[in-house]
Amino acid sequence: MVPNMKNQFDRRSFLKLSGMGLLASTLPFGVTSCARSDAAVLPRLSIQLYTVRNQIATDLQGTLRRLAEIGFTHVETAFWPEGVSHREGAAYLKEAGLTVSSIHAELPENGDRNTLLEIAELYQCDRLIWHGWPEDPRYHSVEGTLELASLYNELSGYLNANGLRFGLHNHWWEFRTLPEGETPWEIMHRELDEAIFSQLDIYWVKVAGLDPAEVIRQLGNRVEMLHVKDGPANPDDTSADEPHEPMTVVGQGTLDIPSIMEASTGTAEWMVLEMDEVDGDVFNMLEESYNYMLENRFAVV
Repeated sequence: MVPNMKNQFDRRSFLKLSGMGLLASTLPFGVTSCARSDAAVLPRLSIQLYTVRNQIATDLQGTLRRLAEIGFTHVETAFWPEGVSHREGAAYLKEAGLTVSSIHAELPENGDRNTLLEIAELYQCDRLIWHGWPEDPRYHSVEGTLELASLYNELSGYLNANGLRFGLHNHWWEFRTLPEGETPWEIMHRELDEAIFSQLDIYWVKVAGLDPAEVIRQLGNRVEMLHVKDGPANPDDTSADEPHEPMTVVGQGTLDIPSIMEASTGTAEWMVLEMDEVDGDVFNMLEESYNYMLENRFAVV
């Protein structure tokens, strides 16, 4: 059942104001003990459309409207159903009142990079991110990882020259220790140009057995975006075959979200909600996650 729209609007308006600190002294339901300090510069909140890929496949425009009704103003693009072009997708987003915060893109094949420029122009967005799926076998060796770093640096230089930014999104395999003792992640972020930012997926860092908050502190200002998700984060959930274990509402899984948010203060500019798999109503889960992020002052819309 779709909630009463008047109540949705009132609550959404309240959360936006409280997220900006305008109602900090009069919160009717209080700020929880894990809330971020009022002194912090809050990142913006976005939603990765991969979360609602199944809903988009059956009702693209209705799904986008539903996200807007929850309160989202920004989305991160993934891919559209077969037969829907980027131009059409951009028009549907505009129709729903949604702006693109970032673009998950494919690496250009055969050196054809103009496609990336065209996509960025269509979405009016300057952040393009290599989503990193599936695993590149070059991550299995130091030499292969160095080759990838060189490829990423070259692409970043091209995009920078055209007024765009390039970022990398991780999974778990970048954090596996190679025989030489380092992880691909460590090697890459030593070799990568400083212009390349990290969109750290905190869930897969946890699956890899590391503390996302500590990884954020190590990477420092390179972490401009987080993929925020929660759930069991089972270290055995590392099969390349999907689906993975269902994820939970943010704040109801095994990740220490408050400590991760604290570690990202002053560095992350965007928090992008994503659920790879869900067991339940995805819109209800997204709405609960949206409210959790805003009520605890971890982000604003």
